[in-house]
Amino acid sequence: MTAGHPDRPSIPTALVRRLVDRQFPQWAGLPLRRVDPAGSDHVIHRLGADLAVRMPRHADALGQARKDFEWLPRLAPHLPLAVPEPVAVGEPGFGYPWEWAVTRWLDGDTATVHALGDSSGAAVELAGFLTALQRFAPDRAPTPAARADLTGEPLAARDRATRAAIAQVADVFDATAMTDLWNAALGAPDWDRPPVWFHGDFHTGNLLTTDGRLSAVIDFGELGIGDPARDLIIAFTLLSAAPRAAFRTALGVDDATWTRGRGWALATGLNAYTAYAADDPRVAAQTTRQITQALTG
Repeated sequence: MTAGHPDRPSIPTALVRRLVDRQFPQWAGLPLRRVDPAGSDHVIHRLGADLAVRMPRHADALGQARKDFEWLPRLAPHLPLAVPEPVAVGEPGFGYPWEWAVTRWLDGDTATVHALGDSSGAAVELAGFLTALQRFAPDRAPTPAARADLTGEPLAARDRATRAAIAQVADVFDATAMTDLWNAALGAPDWDRPPVWFHGDFHTGNLLTTDGRLSAVIDFGELGIGDPARDLIIAFTLLSAAPRAAFRTALGVDDATWTRGRGWALATGLNAYTAYAADDPRVAAQTTRQITQALTG
């Protein structure tokens, strides 16, 4: 385990190599290299030219390997952008305590505000992806109550942490404006239509581009069924004002859902800012934009 983080195992490349070679000897001869920067939930290695190995960093990321294996092959044919293709689920071993995943490697660059933030075309493409996801209706689709891993936390579950974060960053952002937005988001009418599918972590870091165009959506660890407002985060992490309006129109978002979406953007932005901004200038810049754009609306 990592010093100072007893719930976060150390994941050196040598460990990943041993796990792959022992459990999947057909890939033992493939080169393995760590991919940086990785996300906050997984350490990622590229395995050969066509595969990726995803190792959960902490207990909150558990379960994604099995969920991806169950749902992504069923989602993929219905979506207009590529999604990860699960190949195998690895077992704990050599001191590493959790299941892990092997997926097909998806080429592309991470989406950026500089490249796509002013693109109404990209905004409409993103709305089309979410529309297709929300329409996905497999046979015997589970209800949220029947599958805890698909339920997702409600916005209200973030109340205490969000108010604490507002107080913590009151010297950086407008505390009154943040509190007003947060109160409005919690007070907005709930989603009163049948539950729909959501990605759950729909922000710039989980979008890939190829030749300057959107090409893939990755990291479905928060995939679930319920209120789609949480996927509106992308409007505040990526898009500027005019494309944001095009995105909202194309998706057909009502006022209450938009307000809840702004609340999601504020809460997740504050969470990441307070956790990582002091040590990572890239995260500081991204989350500052997310928070300020959520306040703008």
